[in-house]
Amino acid sequence: MPTPLLEHSATDWGIVAIFATVYLGMFLGGLPRLKLDRSGVALLGAIAVIGLSGLPVEDAARAIDLPTIVLLFAFMVVSAQMRLGGFYGAVTRRVGAMPLSRNGLLAALIVVSGALSAVFSNDVICLAMTPVVARLCLQRGLNPLPFLIGLACAANIGSAATLIGNPQNMLIGSVLQLPFGGYVRQAWPPVAIALVLLWLWLAYGPGARTAPAADAGPTPHAAVAEAPPEEPAFDPWQTAKGLVVAGALMVIFLFSDWPRDVAALVGAGVLLLSRRLHSSHVLGLIDWPLLLLFMGLFVVNHAFETTGLAAQAVAWLGTQGVHLTDPGPLLVAGALLSNLVSNVPAVMLLLPHLGGSGEQAGVMLALVTTFAGNLLLVGSIANLIVADLARQQGIVIDWKRHAVTGIPVTLLTLALVWGWMRLG
Repeated sequence: MPTPLLEHSATDWGIVAIFATVYLGMFLGGLPRLKLDRSGVALLGAIAVIGLSGLPVEDAARAIDLPTIVLLFAFMVVSAQMRLGGFYGAVTRRVGAMPLSRNGLLAALIVVSGALSAVFSNDVICLAMTPVVARLCLQRGLNPLPFLIGLACAANIGSAATLIGNPQNMLIGSVLQLPFGGYVRQAWPPVAIALVLLWLWLAYGPGARTAPAADAGPTPHAAVAEAPPEEPAFDPWQTAKGLVVAGALMVIFLFSDWPRDVAALVGAGVLLLSRRLHSSHVLGLIDWPLLLLFMGLFVVNHAFETTGLAAQAVAWLGTQGVHLTDPGPLLVAGALLSNLVSNVPAVMLLLPHLGGSGEQAGVMLALVTTFAGNLLLVGSIANLIVADLARQQGIVIDWKRHAVTGIPVTLLTLALVWGWMRLG
């Protein structure tokens, strides 16, 4: 029987206040007048609930889903290996050297971005590919906006194809114990169709031909974008080493019952054993703030769950006929929360209320929260990475320019998910 609101203690309400402040920080990207980003807000929130509630540190540690943290860390190592080997830039330049028309090049970059993001993380792909794509477009006289926005959107969409493509999918797969192969079989068709919809919008939708040179295919003397000085040179050996480990992990995930976090950690250990790449260089590319964000939110959410208020809210919604395990409410809640507080916090809020709801709800949550990241420029870290790096090349991607593609593509792809899951 849920505790009535008036019977909650002052400590409970203090935890609620901390929880609300933390998620305000998730929405704003920090807290006003304080030099805090989302990771700092989550970490301080965890410290605050531990101090206020007297939660033993051991219990706080148990609130953290360690397999998710380990899996996320391990694939950050794999992605760092590929980046230091110059793989991402080399692939992008190879695509740019192909004798393709404007729309053909756009299709190739969308496919490459989406496919790589399914294995190596959307944020990393955008970080590595954006400068090369921007220079490639400028050298060919192509309007770079469709290519760069397409890169971000394709990376977000493609990352939904597997349970390792982005942090929220790793979390969903770990908490709900989703089978890797079963998830891929359900997710890849809507992901593939969504990438086609994205290409059609960018190739033929409004604004597709805004630049005079956009209609022209590659000229005989079109230069291929060169690697920037700060980008690692292509190293065949280091790239091959990373690809072998990544390929082996995919085979293990698809065809064995070996725990994904353990297998990935072993793979990361193999990559750290190197005579040429210093471990400090690899570990220097790990997104430690993101790992802290996860851990802080796990603790804050656990403290909030202990108040019983979340269960009361869900129970009240149930009396109104709104059940989060149903496809409609889950789609709306996932899409809205992903754009209010970002997709990882949104998934953390929704997951506790999906227990026992089956694989279908997990697949929908993963697809919806990932696709929804394309709606607004601030809806995904990948979007912001592309916008920041494009600005360094003198290319402005503001929220209005992003919205021309982001809003219609998101609405189309969310409708696609709804229809696909209903058919399934």
